[in-house]
Amino acid sequence: MQPAVDPGFALDESGEGTVLRLSGDWTVATLHGVEAAFAAVTLPVGARIDVSGLGRIDTAGAFVVDRAMRKAGLGEGALQGVHASAASLIAQVHKVSDPQEVKPKAPHGLVDVLERLGRGFVAVLRETTATLAFLGETMATIVRLMLQPWKLRWTSIVSVMEEAGLNAVPIIAFLSFFVGMVVAYIGATTLRDFDLEIFTVELIGFSMLREFGVVLTGIVLAGRTNSSFTAQIGTMKMRQEIDAMQTLGLKPMDVLVAPRVMAMVVVTPALAFVATLAGIAGGMLVGWTSLDINPTVFLERMRASVPLDQFWVGMSKAPVFGLVVALIACRQGLLTGGSVQSLGKATTTSVVQAIFAVIVLDALFAIFYMELGI
Repeated sequence: MQPAVDPGFALDESGEGTVLRLSGDWTVATLHGVEAAFAAVTLPVGARIDVSGLGRIDTAGAFVVDRAMRKAGLGEGALQGVHASAASLIAQVHKVSDPQEVKPKAPHGLVDVLERLGRGFVAVLRETTATLAFLGETMATIVRLMLQPWKLRWTSIVSVMEEAGLNAVPIIAFLSFFVGMVVAYIGATTLRDFDLEIFTVELIGFSMLREFGVVLTGIVLAGRTNSSFTAQIGTMKMRQEIDAMQTLGLKPMDVLVAPRVMAMVVVTPALAFVATLAGIAGGMLVGWTSLDINPTVFLERMRASVPLDQFWVGMSKAPVFGLVVALIACRQGLLTGGSVQSLGKATTTSVVQAIFAVIVLDALFAIFYMELGI
């Protein structure tokens, strides 16, 4: 193997133009002695680079030469002289280090808006289809486990009921109590103009029994329990605990999804009942302190004026909300990737989808019961 020759360069200026003559070996092992001085050279426009005196050259040397050519705005035609590989190697380095810039697509008004709407609509359809498929798989798993009750993980179910149900009672009751007060104040203020303050009782009864109690429960669970489920399962996915579980012959649907879904379906109606009672208590407090409606009169008028079916209308929504919240949380947790960013994205997506689903389902229930005349 021939010994390496130190690289060199010379700048010749004449009436015919400026020529930069390269010599020696321009490789990664020899460039350290000339790279700084070569970088300080400023080539004029139209200069040429003579490579006929070059020895060996590798990609490091080609990169240094290409950088000088870029700086001077020279193209491949600026190379002159005969060398076995210099021209082709510099051209390859130029392509790699200067990829074609992808210009941002210019907006086209209505066409661009329609394209975005179309892409969004297709994404919603795909997400809906995938969620329905996950729902089917979950329901099949629950039915199979119900037919084989010895396979149910009762400890996990009870633990989730305590975490998502019992521990959520204070915040749900607190929020519902103040929402009941707000509704009562709004009703009293509006109805006072017509001397109909007494009908605040009916307003509180219908709103809390039919809508606010269960909707507040669903929204609180979407923000509290939903994010917790997604973070728990997502962390297990990141740590490859789910892969280890499958290696042991355990099914994630049986161990992680089914207990959470079953627990939420059972505990959500109880939470909705607590929220309804707290909301009525808040409205009763406002009626007693601001409208001089005795609690006994309040409860008796509510019993006489608000049908019991309004209570069952609200309670019928609770299991569905619990099912949807748990379903979305578990699915997003299982979709988590291996990075912290994916876990944060999955948690955010889970909460947003759950709140959106609760509101949309409540609207569909309202239309359904309105058509039934309830």
